[in-house]
Amino acid sequence: MAESDDKKNAITESGHDGKGQEQREKNENRCSLCGRPESAAGTLISMPNGMHICADCMEKSLSDMRKHFDIDSLLDAAPGMQFLNMGDLMHPAPHEQKQEEEQPLPEFEMKSVPAPHVIRRQLDQYVVGQEHAKKVLSVAVYNHYKRIIEEEKITREKKAESDGKAKQDTPWLVEIDKSNVLLLGPTGSGKTYLVQTLAKLLDVPLAITDATSLTEAGYIGDDIESVVSKLLAAGNNVAKAEHGIIFVDEIDKIARKKNANQRDVSGEAVQQGMLKLLEGAEVEVPVGATSKNAMVPMKLVNTKNILFIVGGAFSGLEDIIRERLNRHSSIGFQADLKDKYDDDRYILRKVTTEDLRKFGMIPEFLGRLPIVCPLDPLDEDMLMEILSKPRNAILRQYETLLAMDEVKLTFEDGALRAIAKQALEKDTGARALRSIIESFMLDIMYEIPKDDNIGEVVITEDYVEHRGAPKILMRSSG
Repeated sequence: MAESDDKKNAITESGHDGKGQEQREKNENRCSLCGRPESAAGTLISMPNGMHICADCMEKSLSDMRKHFDIDSLLDAAPGMQFLNMGDLMHPAPHEQKQEEEQPLPEFEMKSVPAPHVIRRQLDQYVVGQEHAKKVLSVAVYNHYKRIIEEEKITREKKAESDGKAKQDTPWLVEIDKSNVLLLGPTGSGKTYLVQTLAKLLDVPLAITDATSLTEAGYIGDDIESVVSKLLAAGNNVAKAEHGIIFVDEIDKIARKKNANQRDVSGEAVQQGMLKLLEGAEVEVPVGATSKNAMVPMKLVNTKNILFIVGGAFSGLEDIIRERLNRHSSIGFQADLKDKYDDDRYILRKVTTEDLRKFGMIPEFLGRLPIVCPLDPLDEDMLMEILSKPRNAILRQYETLLAMDEVKLTFEDGALRAIAKQALEKDTGARALRSIIESFMLDIMYEIPKDDNIGEVVITEDYVEHRGAPKILMRSSG
């Protein structure tokens, strides 16, 4: 009798009870194509109308489709379409997955935020000129991170009040408004470079985007929230991204269109859509994509502590400023001349909110950019300094490249002056310098490695202006 009981128990434990196995398979989901139960086929993919498909049948179906249809051509014709990804199907949807808790960043402290004069001194090592802009940005960034420290204090105080642990003698905390920055200046004057250098010095996430790619939600182009998703990708952490910097370039391209008979989806509508981001709001942004769809995971980001810096060339703004200034001229012996401001290279310093509104920026948008900072156009002397003074100056880069071949590179002052003059004629600011140097350094970089006896190359004014050749000095035999 005991032997019989042991045999029954063994059968039950090993799962070889035919009737029980049959019942379990009957209750299991089966592949709608091959008919195998889930215990034999593995995890099944749930489809509409109660269908289930195993991974093997799905893979075989996709392979057959690729044989008979040109899937790549279909995807090229419809950029928004995505083909099925087996990895996505075999894993739970992003919202079903248990997301890892992000580690909160350590709290900001005043001692960790560099003072304005320190930020300015660091910017001086990389950026030539634009003294006013460097001063404005240094103070703006310093005050912005002081504001974050105050916000964190307020958050802790509110939490303590809700927990009933607030101290009676806690001083009243003041909420500080955010001060976003508008940079305006001619192309090549250093708007983007200033922001890039600033973010590198502060070691905070930076996202640079172009306003020309933004459109109103529902139209072809990037959604407005995509600027925040780029910052999230740069910081790889929501908490870190919420303390970062977003620079939106070409902001003048979203000015209100004049005499437009159709919906302005990439102009005034984008300005309206950016209002909540500039002010500070919690927005859902796609992770790893620029537009929202069902297959892309979303994260909630608060833009309240993100510093927005926007910039643009605002071509034609000078004429608007001159028109306003000339309109205020009076009649009589003390009146200003009508052409007084025609040759004023620093006319942008006189810009007002009224001028920007006339250019096409809506009042609500300008109201969220309280700091307006014009940049000066570059002159010949500034271009010469840009060539040689910054830590990563173009000439220093070429000197380092030739030093690897044990060759010394020298530029005469006349050559630097000639390069600066050519750059001014191109009217593209500092961007013209590299293209000019690349053109006359090409032959040198190609020929120098051929001869190991060359010790020094001197770039002359005649060579830059295509009237002669560089000086080649050979190594001494001793």
